[in-house]
Amino acid sequence: MTTKEQVRVELERAGGGFLSGTQLAQQLGVSRNAVWKAVQTLQKEGVPMQAVSNRGYAIPPAKAGLSAPGIYGHLADPKRYFLHVHDTVTSTNTLLRELAQQDAPEGTVVLANAQTAGRGRCGRVFYSPCRSGIYMSLLLRPKLPVEETLFITAAAAVSVADAIDAAAGVRTRIKWVNDIYLQERKVCGILTEGALDLENGMLRYAVLGIGINIAPPEDGFPPELSGIAGSLFPDGQVPEGFADKLAAGVLSAFDARYRALPSHDFLTRYRDQSMLTGRQVTVVQGEREQKALVLGIDDACRLQVRYPDGSEVALSSGEVRIRPHLGEK
Repeated sequence: MTTKEQVRVELERAGGGFLSGTQLAQQLGVSRNAVWKAVQTLQKEGVPMQAVSNRGYAIPPAKAGLSAPGIYGHLADPKRYFLHVHDTVTSTNTLLRELAQQDAPEGTVVLANAQTAGRGRCGRVFYSPCRSGIYMSLLLRPKLPVEETLFITAAAAVSVADAIDAAAGVRTRIKWVNDIYLQERKVCGILTEGALDLENGMLRYAVLGIGINIAPPEDGFPPELSGIAGSLFPDGQVPEGFADKLAAGVLSAFDARYRALPSHDFLTRYRDQSMLTGRQVTVVQGEREQKALVLGIDDACRLQVRYPDGSEVALSSGEVRIRPHLGEK
C-alpha cells in the first residue's frame, strides 16, 4: 500500500480516535512530512479528516450506513482486517475477487451499503437496495482442499446467526446450508466462491459473501420476495451505529471459528440452530424435485434426508424448499 493508503487504514482502525503525526510516522516507518502530505491528499480526495493541534488526525465514523472507523472501533482485533467500505458497488464478491487476483492479503474485506448486481446461489440476483442492509465479502486464503468449502459456509452461518442474535436481541435459525431466517423469513444469504489450484487441488483463495437485511427497503421487497424475505427491524427503526456494530460482530465471530475450522467444533452449534431438522422439505436438484423428511446434519455438514420410499441420502449440493411443519396443512 502507498503511504496515503496506510495512513487511512491506521486512522480508520483507530475508530474515530486521534493519532498524532509522530505516532503515525513511527507506526508506518515514514517521516512526519510524509504523513502530513498523505493527510493533505486524503482531505483533497474528500475523506472527512479531522486535524486538531496537539491531538493529531482522526476520521470520524459516518452517522448513517457503514463506515470503516465505526467497524474498526467494534472489532476485537482490528489488525486482522483491511476494510474497503463503499456506498454502492456492483457486487462485493466481484470486487473482492479482483483484489484477490491482485494478491490482496487474507482479511481484506469489501463492504457496501448497496449493490447493483448482488449475487446469490445458482446465478440468482441478491436484492441489495440502498441502506437497508449490510453487504460484505471477506477474503480467505485457507490451506484446505476444495471439498472443505462447505465447512467455511457453515461456520459463517453459525457466526452470522450468533452475531445477529447478540446485536439485535433476536433468535435466528439456519436453513441449510447458507441462509439465516428470523420468524420464518430469510434475513441473510451467504455465498462462498473459491479459486482452485489445479496443481494440488487446494483452494488458492475463497471469497465469503454475506448479505444481511437490516430494515425493509423504502419501497418494500419486490413481489417475488415479499413472501420470503424479512429484516431484523421490520419497523425500519434501526439503532444508530447498528450496521457498524453488526458487521464487526460478524467478522469477530467468524474469525474465532475460522481459526479452529479443522476441528469442526461449530457443527454442534450448527445443528442446534438448524430450522430444517424434523421438517418436510422439497429437495431440488437440477430439474428434479422430491419430497423428503430432514433427519439432521451429518459430520460432513451434509443434509440427511429420507425420501417417501424409505431411502436415506446425505446431500452435499442442491437446495431445499421448506414445506409446512409436520402435522400442518
